[in-house]
Amino acid sequence: MSDSMRKGLGDQAAEKITPDSQKSTLDKASETATGLGDKAAGAVQPDSEKSTSQKAGDSVRSGTDDASSEGKSMLGSAQDTLGNAANSASDALGLNKK
Repeated sequence: MSDSMRKGLGDQAAEKITPDSQKSTLDKASETATGLGDKAAGAVQPDSEKSTSQKAGDSVRSGTDDASSEGKSMLGSAQDTLGNAANSASDALGLNKK
């Protein structure tokens, strides 16, 4: 597998800086599909076959994916905490009847 089968960093950057409001539904779907394909190709392509720019791009994307997952995890935890606090308050006020 070679970099020729991967999405270029310039293309990736252009997609990220173009506001979604300026993209058609087809553009968004295409970006998602090619992005997933590139991510999969990057995961199976040995580092020894990647160019320096592709290694850097994969590293940045991995960090972004990790941060996104962590953000979702923290949001879920905050929602759980707020939900539990609301239930505790309702219990304390006798609003939750069993």
